[in-house]
Amino acid sequence: MLQPVVNETIAESSYRRIRADIIFGRLAPAQKLKLESLKETYETSISTLREVLNRLSSEGLVLAEGQKGFEVSPVSVSDLKETAALRLLLETHALEQSFVHGDVEWEAPLVSAHYKLARMEQVMASGDTSRAEDWKRYDWEFHQALISACGSKLLMETHSVIFDRYLRYQMVALSYRGDVAANEHQQLLDAALRRDAETAKRVLVLHIQGGVEHALARGTLKLK
Repeated sequence: MLQPVVNETIAESSYRRIRADIIFGRLAPAQKLKLESLKETYETSISTLREVLNRLSSEGLVLAEGQKGFEVSPVSVSDLKETAALRLLLETHALEQSFVHGDVEWEAPLVSAHYKLARMEQVMASGDTSRAEDWKRYDWEFHQALISACGSKLLMETHSVIFDRYLRYQMVALSYRGDVAANEHQQLLDAALRRDAETAKRVLVLHIQGGVEHALARGTLKLK
């Protein structure tokens, strides 16, 4: 998930805004992306928009349809499951490496990230979904913190892209699993502080698979 950057270019700013709007469902799955409309909304040029949308296409968030233009990538059961499986593959490997190399300087921001997530989970549990984007941002920050000592920038970047694709499904479904997910996050933190990679991996499997099952069971996804 992209974080604010100082002195970024117009193209980078447009990329970040459009990407966030896709991930958080403000641009709906399969929505046509008409350049003239986008030009007004994002206050940028057609050439910049083409550059941005082609970049997002390479990430799987936009479909480039040749002469037909662009549209937001649709959602599907198969893509959700494939995305979840890839996230699990990347994150379990990164967890192992992070637990080996993590030190007290790794633990401090990890505990802080979990604290913010836990507080936001309490807000969500109360039935207040007005801060759903904050909830998922803190979720992203916690899972990134877990693997931040893995020693591979490329692994971190790849995981971030796949996590965001998974996150889009959660935002489309607004799928919050309540105490189950919150308890799994606590278990992941406890395992990390013990450097117990095997337990963390087992919890992560339940966490990701449970998220997929919950999203599908709710029936709120308009899957194609």
